[in-house]
Amino acid sequence: MCAPQLLLLTVVVLMLPDAARPQPSSSAQALPTSSALGPVTSEVATAAPPDWSEGPTPGTPSVPENTATDSLPALPICICDLTPGTCDLNCCCDKDCNLLHPRTVFSFCLPGSVRSSSWVCVDHSLIFRSNSPFPSRVLTDSSGIAQFCVRVNNSKLNYFQKLQTVNATNFQALAAEFGGQSFASTSETQPPSPFYRAGDPILTYYPSWSVVSSLRQPAAVGAGGLCTENNPAGFLESKSTTCTRFFRDMASSCTSEPALDAATYFNFTVLKVPRGMTDLQNTKVPVTLASEISPPLLVGNTCQNIVSQVIYEIETNGTFGIQKVSVRFRQTNLTVQPGVSLQQDFTIHFRAFEPRMAALPAGPRSGNPGYLIGKPLLVLTGDLGHSMTLLQSEGSGICSVKRHEVQFGVNTVSGCKFRPKEVNCSHLQEEIYQALHGRPRPEHVAIFGNADPAQKGGWTRILSRNCSVTAANCSSCCLIPVSLEIQVLWAHVGLQSNPQAHVAGARFLYQCKSVQEHQRGIEVPLTTLVNFVDITQKPEPPRDQPRADWKLPFDFFFPFKVAFSRGARAQKGSASPVLVLCIFLLGVLSSQTK
Repeated sequence: MCAPQLLLLTVVVLMLPDAARPQPSSSAQALPTSSALGPVTSEVATAAPPDWSEGPTPGTPSVPENTATDSLPALPICICDLTPGTCDLNCCCDKDCNLLHPRTVFSFCLPGSVRSSSWVCVDHSLIFRSNSPFPSRVLTDSSGIAQFCVRVNNSKLNYFQKLQTVNATNFQALAAEFGGQSFASTSETQPPSPFYRAGDPILTYYPSWSVVSSLRQPAAVGAGGLCTENNPAGFLESKSTTCTRFFRDMASSCTSEPALDAATYFNFTVLKVPRGMTDLQNTKVPVTLASEISPPLLVGNTCQNIVSQVIYEIETNGTFGIQKVSVRFRQTNLTVQPGVSLQQDFTIHFRAFEPRMAALPAGPRSGNPGYLIGKPLLVLTGDLGHSMTLLQSEGSGICSVKRHEVQFGVNTVSGCKFRPKEVNCSHLQEEIYQALHGRPRPEHVAIFGNADPAQKGGWTRILSRNCSVTAANCSSCCLIPVSLEIQVLWAHVGLQSNPQAHVAGARFLYQCKSVQEHQRGIEVPLTTLVNFVDITQKPEPPRDQPRADWKLPFDFFFPFKVAFSRGARAQKGSASPVLVLCIFLLGVLSSQTK
């Protein structure tokens, strides 16, 4: 009969409250063993990684246990598709590239060309099974630690900014409130591969010497802008260069200098793909001539038919490489004299091989839809769309017929000396106005970088105020403009994760001075300035998502301790009900054993 009594005593001891149980010397609570509750680890979340597009990329992801798909809808717009019918460099959403996996050709994707998403990661060892309805992935970070990541809905990525209205009334106030003081890397050459990658040199073959080389695009070096031939043209990199050549003896260089002969620029073939070096017969593309040319010829004191401009048109078809190459020239004549110089322009333009079915805009976009920093500022004159330009000076400081393009977001100042041809005051004013703002005069500015000249709602009128016809208190004086400041107010709108820059308003500010009648034929120094003012008003961000506050019962006896502690407080000074119950049960057992 001792065994039942001992068993009952063990149960009684386990049921005693804290006051009746022996307390350990340490205040730490014992946790259940791993055999009872599995591995017990504290939930330590790692720092959230930066927003990845389409998925995390630090390591090679593997499919987690849950079967949630990671599919994302296609982007509604492609903001980096700036050249219709042409594959834009590193624009992973450009349909003209015809690439199923753009990252195999591009070294990176431009911001906004893939969908933005937010991921939260914890240590992979803390997760046995994922029941999250959101897509999840397991990746390895730069330290070699496996991370379990879940893509979550982030309201900040889908929060719109309010569009501001700019007019003649609040233009000055916004410019004063947000304004302030106003005033690119070469990709590494990749080894030969089965197809050209963006930025790779374009291989050429010279049949006369059986030599494989690369297509060159001469560029300017040094303070004098001298031409250098060591500048390879990059695949899918449409650009223009200008440089200067000096000749000590033009009479001998006229017919002997290869850079002056148009035949130098098309006496070779182009390889469709880099691997064409192993099969030259089937991968060569001839360079076709798109304009009439004549060889250089020295006639008296003039060197005729020398090259002043070279324009290559290269048609590509994705990973199938180059399909067609054409070249056209502009030739000029040069007077033979000691130390004569020649300025040459070189342009390479890439476009898609397959023609588009729909009619495409004439010129490239400056954004899609929002402006991109450094792209031309689009303006409209009547129904003619073009880019805004600034004064450009020649080497002597005289105003050149060529003009600089105004680049969005780039504050610029330029100047030159203008030689007027008119002396009549009204005609003189009109001549200088045209020199300052260019021909034709811009009337509207595009709100977004992909504005269509046929859609008038996508353009806003440029505010302007000219000088008066005559100067006050001087009958023989003429008030002429000498400076033009172009102020452009712009702001970001749309998603905060992918904001789009738009032009809210623009105006021309002229500064004038008075000249006497006898001074109207002399040189006039002119200045143009461009000042971009960011008037973006950041909205108050939305409330963050609720965070989980886990409270788990790590102590199994916690409910019993609470119940017994309440009973002990209610019956201070009296015997514990449990102890009385135990004594009663012992008495009953003793009576049954007798």
